[in-house]
Amino acid sequence: MSFLFDLNDTSLMYQKPKNLTEIQENNKYTTLHDKRKKSREGGGEKRIENQHQKGKLTARERIELLVDENSFNEIDAFVTHQSTKFNMSNNRPFGDGVVTGHAKISGRTVYIYSQDFTIFGGSLGRAQATKICKIMDLAVKTGNPIISLLDSGGARIQEGVASLAGYGDIFYRNTLASGVIPQISVILGPCAGGAVYSPALTDFVLMNKENSFMFVTGPEVVKAVTGEEISFYELGGSEVHSNKTGLCHLVGETEEETLDLVRKLFSYLPSNNLNDAPLEANLPEVNNQKILRDLIPEEDNEPYDMKGIIGVIFDSDSFLELQEDWAKNMVIGFSRINGNTVGIIANQPLFLGGAIDFNAADKASRFIRFCDSFNIPILTFVDVPGFLPGIKQEHEGIIRHGAKLLFAYSEATVPKISVIVRKAYGGAYIVMSSKHLGNDINLAWPTAEIAVMGSEGACRILYRGKLKEAENPDQVLDEFTNQFKEEFANPYQAAELGYVDKVVFPEETRNEIIVSLSILRNKREQAPKRKHGIFPV
Repeated sequence: MSFLFDLNDTSLMYQKPKNLTEIQENNKYTTLHDKRKKSREGGGEKRIENQHQKGKLTARERIELLVDENSFNEIDAFVTHQSTKFNMSNNRPFGDGVVTGHAKISGRTVYIYSQDFTIFGGSLGRAQATKICKIMDLAVKTGNPIISLLDSGGARIQEGVASLAGYGDIFYRNTLASGVIPQISVILGPCAGGAVYSPALTDFVLMNKENSFMFVTGPEVVKAVTGEEISFYELGGSEVHSNKTGLCHLVGETEEETLDLVRKLFSYLPSNNLNDAPLEANLPEVNNQKILRDLIPEEDNEPYDMKGIIGVIFDSDSFLELQEDWAKNMVIGFSRINGNTVGIIANQPLFLGGAIDFNAADKASRFIRFCDSFNIPILTFVDVPGFLPGIKQEHEGIIRHGAKLLFAYSEATVPKISVIVRKAYGGAYIVMSSKHLGNDINLAWPTAEIAVMGSEGACRILYRGKLKEAENPDQVLDEFTNQFKEEFANPYQAAELGYVDKVVFPEETRNEIIVSLSILRNKREQAPKRKHGIFPV
């Protein structure tokens, strides 16, 4: 781009100040200009270049990619630390290692802080903590989400306990903001020691595949204490937290993709607990509902992909799955129906037959509580043979973890709709948003099997004596099993008792959900007076 100027235009020429006052005023403007320039330089060109060589963006580059163009409004750009020990008084860069402010994403206000690794390695000192706390307080006061872009070496050792106090102040605000505004943490570099507990307290954690790390103690400390050698990635990389710990909800291949995922996730969320989630303005594409019948296998024990059913019923390509690689026997995520955001919980028959283990219970219960806090209706798709049996499950606390799922469904007051697709056996039938836990609308397909346990297992118990006496016990068991299936392995006994509100053809499900959400839109539910329930953590 080139600029042409009229050289005869005297307004463009330098004008000599007329008096001392004018000179002083010009100096003031120059000072502000210079300070702004210095603030934007971060830790300097060399450190910015080092950041780029690691495949990482700077704090400001990340904000620019995340938010709407030219919408970022910075706060506290000139803050510096006040530490004097370890020669710190000679090094007081503007911003103190974090960029804070507010911006727009798809026209909606968000508050952001982005740690700057080029300044003191992004380490947290008293001044940085104060900046972060100020932005968090503003987010809560104004009812807008807070997004943190984390890239830090941890606590600033030179500031000692003041740094630790800063973390405590942030954790306290994370807790106060919980259930009031959405909190999203994006790990784009190291996040170690006490720093990991802030993202752990937030609603969603996103990581970059290659350069994100989270751990309480690093590889060197692990080796010194236990003798074990392990890399940063193996100890706390994105794969660990998306596959093993369940801490990470979404992973991006690159920083750019990770920030795109933040924008996508944000599009499903309300700004606060008093607002509705945004409505998708464009009319959604609707899939052919009749293909749903073909997605359920004829054989009772044959697996299938529950996500295929979700993809057909809801608006086309609207399902955003969370924690996809952890506890795969339970599916959670956001989707849309007629443009409206809903939360989805579903058993996944492709893994463990859809049985509930302790991780699956944790995964679903936490998501239910988020949806309930932010007025997002909960849709549950049921195909569950029971809780996963085994010594490991019992010793790892399946009773306690399963109780979390019971508590979360029972406590939730948002519209709750369930669809029993196939199996709903035993205690797992109760847990998966049954009518008995206060579910509003319970639908079942003709393929649903609602019973205390599977037909064959039930017959082995019921007809134990006759099977012992039979000449051909396998043949007799088959006869009893077929008879049991016809009488009990169906949705009609539950429908007769009012535990299922309606038995529907699969292709009717989408419309039934739309109608149910419409009548439940103004649902009101009064809980007994109390400070809060005792969640079985």
